[in-house]
Amino acid sequence: MSISRNTLLVVSAFFAIYVIWGSTYLLNKIAVSELPPFMLAGIRFTVAGVLIGLICTFSGISLRITAKQLKNTVIAGFLFLAFGNGVVVWALKYVDSGFAALEISAQPLVVLLLMWVLEGKKIKAMSIVGIVLGFVGIYLLIAQKQVVSQENSLLGMAMIFVCMVSWGYGSLFVGKADLPKNYFVNTGYQMFMGGILLILASLVLNEPWSSPEEWSGPVLTSMLLLVVFGSIIAFTSFNYLLRKVSPEKVATSTYVNPIIALFLGWYFLDENITRQSMVAAVVLLTGVYFINASKKRNVHK
Repeated sequence: MSISRNTLLVVSAFFAIYVIWGSTYLLNKIAVSELPPFMLAGIRFTVAGVLIGLICTFSGISLRITAKQLKNTVIAGFLFLAFGNGVVVWALKYVDSGFAALEISAQPLVVLLLMWVLEGKKIKAMSIVGIVLGFVGIYLLIAQKQVVSQENSLLGMAMIFVCMVSWGYGSLFVGKADLPKNYFVNTGYQMFMGGILLILASLVLNEPWSSPEEWSGPVLTSMLLLVVFGSIIAFTSFNYLLRKVSPEKVATSTYVNPIIALFLGWYFLDENITRQSMVAAVVLLTGVYFINASKKRNVHK
């Protein structure tokens, strides 16, 4: 029974990081059609952070952290969520959800370049091939009339790339920073702090706030799914898989998420998927594969 139960949990966790994370682009796209982007992201992460704190409290997990850890969770919350995610939500006002997911799939490329620039890490030949393919894929993706002709689409995609840099730097930061050892506590603080920063940004920018009672059914449903599934369940599943299966298997979500996002955007929002977009996806994801394969070789050595 324990084997079948563990198998079911692993399969469910993979479903979460494949489908749920892949669907967050669609959900954000739906919600941002009516709600201001920073208000939307701020509410999502603040509520998720509070819920995680309640779960920890009822589970007997201490929420105590040091002043240094609190400071580092604020920095991580800004890099990952306040800027790294909040600006992506803003960009989704001008960029198709599938395009955004494809561009973000190049995140390993950005991390690799940051490690080279900031830490002097040598780039393997296989990774160089991946970087070249990654940039070719991004170029093919954005060099389309359908993309360029949309209002502020190039600005949106440029800001998504800046967000990827923020995420990449955040990845390097958390690898060295003093953060809460319990990943659930760490995530809860990062989400809460990132959410508060987003709410402050929303107020500074004078975004028009509204009550959930005024939201449409699709927007309210999207927000609930983003908080419960996208922010809590999917991340918990991700950390569970890191303990149960090899990291390279978990990394397969990098390839699956954009495909899920493309399909959902096409099916629910009638987003156009051109042949060039499909070619760009193949080239870009092949580049990501080469980069991840190079990392895997280094680990085994």
